[in-house]
Amino acid sequence: MTEATLPAELAIETRNLSKRFGHRAAVDDVHLAVPRGSVFGFLGPNGSGKTTTIRLLLGLAGATTGSIRVLGGDVPGQLSAVLPRVGALVEGPAFYPFLSGAANLRRLDSADPHAPAKSRAARIDEALERVGLTHAADKKVRAYSLGMKQRLGIAHALMRPRELLVLDEPTNGLDPQGTREVRSLVRSLAAGGTTVFVSSHLLAEVEQMCTHVGVMSTGRLVAQGTLRELRADGTATIRLQTPDIETAIRVLAGLGLQSELSTTGPGSDGLNLVSTGPSSLQLAPETVVAALVAGGVRVRGFGVENASLEERFVSLTGEGFDVAG
Repeated sequence: MTEATLPAELAIETRNLSKRFGHRAAVDDVHLAVPRGSVFGFLGPNGSGKTTTIRLLLGLAGATTGSIRVLGGDVPGQLSAVLPRVGALVEGPAFYPFLSGAANLRRLDSADPHAPAKSRAARIDEALERVGLTHAADKKVRAYSLGMKQRLGIAHALMRPRELLVLDEPTNGLDPQGTREVRSLVRSLAAGGTTVFVSSHLLAEVEQMCTHVGVMSTGRLVAQGTLRELRADGTATIRLQTPDIETAIRVLAGLGLQSELSTTGPGSDGLNLVSTGPSSLQLAPETVVAALVAGGVRVRGFGVENASLEERFVSLTGEGFDVAG
């Protein structure tokens, strides 16, 4: 990819992006690259700098150093031209509790100088329908659950066509059905050409919803790429059942794999061996089995497990993570 093509191919691009609060770096030299049309999962433990980064991208805070380009425009220099093309839900939605959901959307939309008044009512109805809140359109927001408020916030972000949608914890407070609806909505938006940038603490959701992932740790972007690339940088585990343990260890070592005996799994007709090595070796199962057989190893059970997103996250950050929410 050449320097000249980067702005056209990336929805978000940062270089040397940093934000300091006194002596503390909340965001430290971040080079972010979010492809257009992707669903980009932005991961990291609490305090890793995710929300601060999002605030910088949207012009809600100023960077200490570095540059930001969003949809080809410099931020904050061209913010007035960029923001009308961006929908956002950041740090939880804030609404007037004494107004209904529809009235809140009407009030917010009327404050947007770029929003056409003639189509306001139709756009409100459509946005509420897309997030499953048509039945609660006339209910006061103070009677909404947290999940309903989240959906209303997403509805506001969808009031007009957007090239980029930035969602900070969009499934926070949602029940399983609401979570599935948001996941489906995000996929449909991406299918229509919208780039979706999702900050989340739910790995299971990210794995089902996102095409690309970035991982933050203590203010730094420690990894980014497609889901497949991120997993490929981890380790693959081979589980082998054979009576020829010593020979198998020698053959697998020749393939760059380290092996150890396992006490788990069926062993009535042979010993169990667990071998690990870089997934980037891209060893196809048939290649490993062929090498074992050629080396005189009797294979009675075989399987390959690639690194999960959870395992990659822990290896990158050294921290646990909320997998199921």
